[in-house]
Amino acid sequence: MSKKKENEDSQNKPVILKDEAGLELACYIERSLEVEDEEYVLLLPVDSPVEIFAWNEDSEDEEAATVVEDDEILDKIFPVAQAVLAEQDLILKRTGFSLTVAGELPEVDEDAILTLEMEDDITQLEPEELQFLASFYHEEQEYAIYTPLDPLLFFGRINQKGEPELLSPEEFQRVQPLLEEQLFDELE
Repeated sequence: MSKKKENEDSQNKPVILKDEAGLELACYIERSLEVEDEEYVLLLPVDSPVEIFAWNEDSEDEEAATVVEDDEILDKIFPVAQAVLAEQDLILKRTGFSLTVAGELPEVDEDAILTLEMEDDITQLEPEELQFLASFYHEEQEYAIYTPLDPLLFFGRINQKGEPELLSPEEFQRVQPLLEEQLFDELE
């Protein structure tokens, strides 16, 4: 088999990325880069990532959304969220790093986009746009399910066993300039 054909096959076959809890996330290798004799990969989840938000009334009569990250709450609302998404032929999955849905997402409705303004301790980050998928109530709490419009990508490394693993934040900061430089060189 030619090197190019072998590379195309490996790019189309999903690899499994595992989180600390052992949950798996199937990903495609979007790009493979070699830097300092290490193989780094840019991973794109096979299924669409989703986030569940709880809508809360704040003191100024405005609604505020908070991402549901508590496993106990997710355990309680997961079956309801699954049922609501199943009505759209979407299958909600508990996967590593993010909840995901399998199936064809609906067309983007410009009126149903949520824009999140995010900040870290130092700078304001680019706003994230999310597409509304469904809403539901559980124990008088309103929830909504959204998927990011921009793809969720992970930087990883191929370990000694040939498996992908996520880079630690420190390692990512160390190699990020080298990876970006190589990516920009390839684009030119």
